[in-house]
Amino acid sequence: MPDPSTRSTEIAGTPLDPGELRQVDLYWRAANYLSAGQIYLLDNPLLREPLAPEHIKPRLLGHWGTTPGLNFVYAHLSRQVRRRGTEMMWIVGPGHGGPAAVATAWLDGTYSEIYPRVSRDAEGMRRLFRQFSFPGGVPSHAAPETPGSIHEGGELGYALSHAYGAAFDNPSLVVAAVVGDGEAETGPLAGSWSSTRFLDPVRDGAVLPILHLNGYKIAGPTVLARIPESDLVALLEGHGHRPYLVSGDDPETMHRQMAATLDTALDEIDAIRTRAREEGVTGPFRWPMIVLRSPKGWTGPAEVDGEPVAGTWRSHQVPLPGVRENADHLRQLEEWLRGYRPEELFDDDGRPRPEVVAQVPRGDRRISASPHANGGRLLTDLALPDFRDYAVDVPAPGADTAEPTRVLGGFLRDVITANPRTFRVMGPDETASNRLDAMFDATGRTWEAATLPTDRGLAPDGRVMEVLSEHLCQGWLEGYLLTGRHGLLNSYEAFVHIVDSMFNQHAKWLKVARTLPWRKPVASLNYLLSSHVWRQDHNGFSHQDPGFLDHVVNKKAEVVRVYLPPDANTLLSMADHCLRSRDYVNVIVSGKQPSLNLLPMDAAIEHCARGLGVLDWASSDEGGHPDVVLACAGDVPTLEALAAADLLRRHLPDLRVRLVNVVDLMRLQPDSEHPHGLSDRDYDALFTVDRPVVFAFHGYPALIHRLAYRRAGHANLHVRGYKEEGTTTTPFDMVMMNDLDRFHLVMDVIDRVPGLADRAADLRRHMEEERRRCRAHTREHGEDAPDIRDWTWPHRG
Repeated sequence: MPDPSTRSTEIAGTPLDPGELRQVDLYWRAANYLSAGQIYLLDNPLLREPLAPEHIKPRLLGHWGTTPGLNFVYAHLSRQVRRRGTEMMWIVGPGHGGPAAVATAWLDGTYSEIYPRVSRDAEGMRRLFRQFSFPGGVPSHAAPETPGSIHEGGELGYALSHAYGAAFDNPSLVVAAVVGDGEAETGPLAGSWSSTRFLDPVRDGAVLPILHLNGYKIAGPTVLARIPESDLVALLEGHGHRPYLVSGDDPETMHRQMAATLDTALDEIDAIRTRAREEGVTGPFRWPMIVLRSPKGWTGPAEVDGEPVAGTWRSHQVPLPGVRENADHLRQLEEWLRGYRPEELFDDDGRPRPEVVAQVPRGDRRISASPHANGGRLLTDLALPDFRDYAVDVPAPGADTAEPTRVLGGFLRDVITANPRTFRVMGPDETASNRLDAMFDATGRTWEAATLPTDRGLAPDGRVMEVLSEHLCQGWLEGYLLTGRHGLLNSYEAFVHIVDSMFNQHAKWLKVARTLPWRKPVASLNYLLSSHVWRQDHNGFSHQDPGFLDHVVNKKAEVVRVYLPPDANTLLSMADHCLRSRDYVNVIVSGKQPSLNLLPMDAAIEHCARGLGVLDWASSDEGGHPDVVLACAGDVPTLEALAAADLLRRHLPDLRVRLVNVVDLMRLQPDSEHPHGLSDRDYDALFTVDRPVVFAFHGYPALIHRLAYRRAGHANLHVRGYKEEGTTTTPFDMVMMNDLDRFHLVMDVIDRVPGLADRAADLRRHMEEERRRCRAHTREHGEDAPDIRDWTWPHRG
């Protein structure tokens, strides 16, 4: 093992004897043959007859350029696992490297075990080739259908964060994360290098990044492949790594380099673990990584139509695009495939010859069969304290206040205590700001970098992970969940948009995984969005955006859930429900500022179980048919709806008002559209078919219309919500700017209930005057009027 003070270097050495060299090369050639076959061949998988146009797929799809390098990496990782018994999984970061991930899983036998129809013989190989990027088949990237994968290869940037998420609390695991050089240009990947500062060698596994520099993206060069080697090494060393360089294009030389380098890197990982776990040495540690330079499209056609292909961007996708129509392309393809000498790789029945798979590990040690890549196999239930024990006392509805997320923090503190190795909370430096700081009574913030005497609460074994990158938090949590653990991400509501695309990919992953019987359910991805749009008093307009909800509900109904608990007790009930759930994305929006306590715990549980319901104590329809329905979803909209109901009760005592609170947003959809949806009969009984509905909503009003547009009473529905008006101002001025305030809700009722426009004209003018009064007060005093600021639900005798 090199001295820790030495600079990064290439490893000299030849650990492969001739037999080992032949084995690893046979495996690599076989994987390359299978990969190219997936892109091109519809039939004639073993080239038992001359290649003809009818053997070629009509649509050539897939990506060759990165594939041979991935096969090279996998062959050498498998050899190390077989030799050492290492527990290992891999992450395929370079985009559409699916041919490699599928080919190696088939060679290892995992693929045929999961999909018996794709057997490990000639007919199975034909089916393997035919299904790739083919209607009714499998995608061109490492998708949920791919054994050994937890990483959707259709989008770049998340490989390294997923790898670290998988390694946290997995002390025996090594995660080999292949990072493409195009991927390395993305913001999420650039931030992910900082993960070394959060990895504890005592408690966690190890990540071995393999930066695969093949020089090009889809149509141009990549940055890290073109900067001077000394700059690249300095950059990676600055991120806490010791990079080892493997570079070239001669297969024999590259095999020897890679074998020696992996030996060194894995020895170094073992040494770090020993020093930390047995000798008590504390970091920081410089973790090894590999920089692999190999030609793009390695072993593929060197030149096509007079243009260089291998080693250039032209090999990125399909190097020979006109095979069915162009006889010269067809000839080149046949020469390319026969160049792998398939007769040496597969027997007469199409099975891999024993010497080809001699280095493949056995059972679950096969990288493509790792149980960590099917995390539901390892998942255990959380030990959850009884959330009822944290309930806020509610002697009367709406009489006093609590800070909901502060109450939740006490519950999460004890979840952490009860699950010290299977639960983490992640977020961008906002845990205390979101009033969840009770967790710090039980744990610190995860930290492996330098500390100062002024620091507080930093710990290598901390269960709260904070870094000012929503991308990194999301990636860590996804990797953690997909390998069989539990967690929660808390964020300011406006900035969770940063991970819109990552949420997309995870939701799509869950949607597909749910259709695969061999993929076992994993813990849900739970978002807690606080510091929300209505209470960004000090941050202002830039921090005011509830649109993540609109984004979430676009996904498949069986995957997404959106909850807007109106008070502390409903938040506790919903949080317990979400932490117990599987295979969902749960979004909870809850404020951190003092809000009214509305429901005693038993009533809160019942209300959450129903997902919505009438607040009888705030209604005046006496169980009969109302004149108007005041609906609300979200804590601040509920406050304003209650205050509007109070005004109507005082000024229009004969008006029959029904107040409906919605906790589970998806209840508004028909039951034909969402599992949580209400039947038309139940919806109509609650909201009526012929009465005006004035709906005070947390987010953009159009979302409610989207969810309820098929309902019989939709024409009567009028929604108030956020309409892109905001600034640094008082809480009530903020709702007035968006016409969500109690006075505006009362005016909406007057305008929509037949006969009220004339009868309540004076009241409507009074409401307008009240709005002016409140605005003038804020402008003069810098705070809301006391009757607004201190309003509680009145309890009449």
